[in-house]
Amino acid sequence: MYGWIWRTLPGNAWVKLLISLLLVLAIVYALFTWVFPWAEPLLPFSDVTVDQENVTNTTGPGGAPRPAGATGATSPTALPGGLPG
Repeated sequence: MYGWIWRTLPGNAWVKLLISLLLVLAIVYALFTWVFPWAEPLLPFSDVTVDQENVTNTTGPGGAPRPAGATGATSPTALPGGLPG
């Protein structure tokens, strides 16, 4: 795909390089102007709740989320995958 774009652009290598740079800048501008603001409300980055009174360990080994209903601490000697240490 990139080869096709490079061959399709007019001019010598320096002109192609300049046009490629302008295309990249235009794409980055479009992403920051329209795409990211549109997608931001759909992402959970601002949905953070910290309740100091009811702190529980909701992550499993390696920071992975625990399955629903999983309780109790994991053995510190257990390896990932449930293999004994």
